[in-house]
Parts: sequence; structure tokens; C-alpha cells
Amino acid sequence: MLKENVRKYISVIIPNYNGGATIGKCLEAALASAYENFEVIVVDDCSSDNSVEIIGKFPCRLVRLEEHAGAARARNAGALNSRGDILFFTDADCLLAPDTLSVAERMISERGHRAIVGGAYTQRPYDKDFFSTFQSVFVNYSEMKRLENPDYIASHAMAIDARTFRDSGGFPEAFLPILEDVEFSHRLRRSGCKMVMAPDIVVRHIFNFSMGKSLRNAFRKTKYWIVYSLKNRDLLADSGTASAELKVNGVVCLLNLLLLLCGLSAGAPAFFAAALALLAADLVVSRNLLAAFYRTGGLLFAIGATLYYTLLYPAAIWAGTGAGVAEYFMNSGSRKY
Repeated sequence: MLKENVRKYISVIIPNYNGGATIGKCLEAALASAYENFEVIVVDDCSSDNSVEIIGKFPCRLVRLEEHAGAARARNAGALNSRGDILFFTDADCLLAPDTLSVAERMISERGHRAIVGGAYTQRPYDKDFFSTFQSVFVNYSEMKRLENPDYIASHAMAIDARTFRDSGGFPEAFLPILEDVEFSHRLRRSGCKMVMAPDIVVRHIFNFSMGKSLRNAFRKTKYWIVYSLKNRDLLADSGTASAELKVNGVVCLLNLLLLLCGLSAGAPAFFAAALALLAADLVVSRNLLAAFYRTGGLLFAIGATLYYTLLYPAAIWAGTGAGVAEYFMNSGSRKY
């Protein structure tokens, strides 16, 4: 193994917009890395809170955008101002583990400069409430399901050779408010890059989710995923958090609602039996995710998470789907769509 002082220089790039509640914890974790040969660059996207004041207390480089332009522009600006051989992208509400950068450097060195290496959230988030834990388990399971050739690498934990990033043109800036990392991943795959997930690269996310925040998050991400998927013509793809299990779960929930309504109006037990059979099939399809709920939080958490996932979460998914379809067709002539 190479000695630490000759290992590749890594630039950790963190976009920040009004992240005053989390950016301090994020920087504490990043700067506590056991890897010695790195820099931390924070790009502030015209925050209106006390973010810049907090960032100024840490030994990192601060880049300030002149106008609010979004995370893609911020990440590109961070890359432009970086000195690293490897770029590691994360978010202002994510906490790196001490060995995160070491694993990222090793993976890039082993896989070559045309590899993009990704990680996911830890199963247990920074905040231990029910809805935050649900989301962290869901994202960890979904993004780590395919270690080789995943559909995309999320920018909350992405390592890439700096030359490869510069040659790619960076993240798309004239794009949707989110999912720029999905477009980036798809574009680089088409250019011949290889995607790989590393189970040892995990970041603790600070969610602070209530049920309302959880459902709003599901609605927003589904909305823009539908817009992008319609444009990309891969609506049914098994893709990270837009997983096949989630899509089956949504369809089953909708069909069961119709079966229950028919059963109540017709008074026919066969409709209720069909709904139970569909629910059982849904649980079988999602069994690995449900097992992850159990491993993380035990039986009571798994029961609650399963009920939330199968009975309530699909409502936000279907609402986001409808909003996404409407937005896509209303703006289909726009460049970003």
C-alpha cells in the first residue's frame, strides 16, 4: 500500500444554500478525516442565513456565487477552484466518516480514472426519529442494491477523477432543480465510464424529518423523477430510489384502494381477498427492504415502517407522479425538459 503522504490529493466539494443548521457539523466531520492529503471547498450559493459566518470558522476554502444558481452550478464552481486529483462531492447536511476519503481514493485507484465511485447514507441517520430513520434505510437499501453498474451515483457521496470530471463538462446547470447527478451519471456512462458503489462509503445524513417533510420530499423527488424519466424514456427502470419495489408498491396500493372501494360498494368478500393477496405479493417483492427496516430498528420499527411504506407513502408518490406528468407535458418544449 502507498504511504499516506504520497496518496492522491482529494478535493471535498460541498455546495451550501442556507445550511446554517448543518454546515458546521458537516465541516467538523469532513475535516476530521483520517486521510491527510485533502482540501475542503465550500461553495455558498448566496445564502441568506448565517452559513457564511459558520463556514468562516473552519480551515476550508470558501467560494461565493454572486447569485443563487443551484447545486449544480455550485458543484461545478467548486471543481473549477479545486486542486485535487480526485473530487469527492457531498452535501452540506451529510457527515463523512473518518475513513470515507481513504476508501474513495483506494476505489478510484483500483478501478481507474474512468470509474465513478459512489456511496449512500448510513442506515441510521444523525437524527434518530422515525421518519428520518425510515428515509435513511430506504435510501441506503435502494442505492446499495446494485454495487456493480448502478443506474446512477448520487452526489451526496460521489468520487471521480478530476480529469474525467473536467472532460465531462460537469453537472448540467440548465436543468431541473434536482436530479442533476442522475443526468450526469447517465451521460458519463454513455461516454464509457463505469459506475460502482462502495458499501464502505457511507455518510450520515441530517434529515430532521417529520411525517409532513417525509411526504413532501417523496412528492418533490417523484415529480422531477417523472419529468426526467419521461424525457429519458426510462420510466419503468429499476433505478436507485426509483426502484422496481417502490413502483410495484405504488401500483399495489392504488389497486387495493380500488378493490376495497368495490368490495364496500358491492359487499363482495372476493374483492377483499384479492386485496390481501396483492398486499402479500407486495410484501414479498419488498422483502429485502422490509428486512433492512428490521435490522436497523427492530420489530416495532419494522412494523411501523412497513405500514407507512405500504399504506401512506404511496399517496405522495402518486401525487408527485401526477404533478410530474402535468409539468412534463406543459413544459415539453423547454430546453431543460
